[in-house]
Amino acid sequence: MKTMILTNVNWMNETNISVLAGDAVQAEADAVVVIATKKQWEQGTHVVPGAKLVQQAVQCGLFDGIKTQSFPTGSDKAPVLIAVGHSNDVLTIADIRIMMVQAAKEALKARAKRVAIVVPQQSDSMKFTGSLAEAGHAIIEGFLLGAYQRVTYKRDAKPPHGFEQLTVYGADDALEQVEQGATRGKAYALGTTLARDLTNLPGNVLYPSKMAEVAQDLAHTFGFEVHILDEHQAEAKGMGGLIGVGKGSVNPPRMIVLKYQGKEEWNDVYGLVGKGITFDTGGISIKPSANMEQMICDMGGAGTMLGAMVTIGHLRPKANVLCVIASAENMPAGNALKPGDVITSYSGRTIEVINTDAEGRLVLADAMTYAKELGATKLIDAATLTGAVTVALGDFTTGVVTNDEALMQQLTTASKRTGEYVWQLPSHQEYWDLLKSEVADVRNSCGRAGGTITAGLFVGTFADGLPWVHLDIAATAFLNKARGVDPKGGTGAMVRTIAEMITSEA
Repeated sequence: MKTMILTNVNWMNETNISVLAGDAVQAEADAVVVIATKKQWEQGTHVVPGAKLVQQAVQCGLFDGIKTQSFPTGSDKAPVLIAVGHSNDVLTIADIRIMMVQAAKEALKARAKRVAIVVPQQSDSMKFTGSLAEAGHAIIEGFLLGAYQRVTYKRDAKPPHGFEQLTVYGADDALEQVEQGATRGKAYALGTTLARDLTNLPGNVLYPSKMAEVAQDLAHTFGFEVHILDEHQAEAKGMGGLIGVGKGSVNPPRMIVLKYQGKEEWNDVYGLVGKGITFDTGGISIKPSANMEQMICDMGGAGTMLGAMVTIGHLRPKANVLCVIASAENMPAGNALKPGDVITSYSGRTIEVINTDAEGRLVLADAMTYAKELGATKLIDAATLTGAVTVALGDFTTGVVTNDEALMQQLTTASKRTGEYVWQLPSHQEYWDLLKSEVADVRNSCGRAGGTITAGLFVGTFADGLPWVHLDIAATAFLNKARGVDPKGGTGAMVRTIAEMITSEA
């Protein structure tokens, strides 16, 4: 991939991951990561260079046996031991993922290029839930997610520190399972990283035609089919939502399509629909200036769906997937959309524009109809759609609106495996009724009350009865402070859950 946008993805792609039989004693690396319980570090049961130093540090109160910490080993073979501790004797897969995030941050501090990771062994003093494949997945996924570094534009900025080699050591009888898990873990991390990189890009670097170039790069890399509609083609088709939102900008809109066919017949097709507003001023209904710079993240839904396509491209599941991105820049101008305007969507429905800052749902309306036309049989859309979702759920949980309980259950099951929180909001008929307009088929804003629900249902109107799930990632796609597996800035929210839905079913 040639574009500068994919800096972190490039170094991850170049990282060689191998799974070998052995233990920490055999490891030759710049840093060795060993997971143990607090009790094991206290007792010094690990035979590994530096273990005695860790035990002494625990005894002296310089290491609590829980938080991740680096120790010099005095060995040329493996000069740094990254001791990863835990207070419980039973580790969950989520615990392992977070521990590896912490280990990666220590490896970055040590500027390690080659890292050896020892798979925790089931024993009387430590057990973990889940399979060895799941453990291998969590180890690589967690380490690579924890190693993420946001690209900056400072004059003296250095490129992100990359890892040349990650070697996972495990028992002979576990290697195949761990290797399978590690392959999936890397693919999930690569997809999430692409979404993070895209979400962090300034609006003068990422705009609709540049997002189309990224999609073309992905198509070339993974063999996807791709086609792009420019503003003239979209207007000729009658995509009034996309054209209406984008017409106030000097950067014209794009409708972007990627197609992956993993089955012989083009049926049972997931339609992944992403909101790609590369910058959102609010248009004529202009936003307050405070924190408007964060509106570079308003294409987070597009980032999520393109990230999911990266994971799918690596894993090649037996599934059919269509990705449709509606990308525009929402700017105020003499020809911009105005409150009170009535536009005609690609579906033929007319829309009364109450608020031009409710623009994401307008471009998604056309994208949903287009995905259905191209063969999608079930739809998942992701969008940084409403500020109201933050009020409802904070920045911990993605809000969900759906018309199909089976698809919702599939999403919930996947989210529990990935550790991403989702919460289903109600969709009673009374909420649907709020969308009615006196002068058009629907209106694009129903006021503050229930705003996340009505915004989601507006998008769902254009599913036209197909099974559909809407993900409002406005709170989870971009964080002001790092937390768990997520860095400050773009998080790549829901990439892993969507990928898990599709690949686990396949």
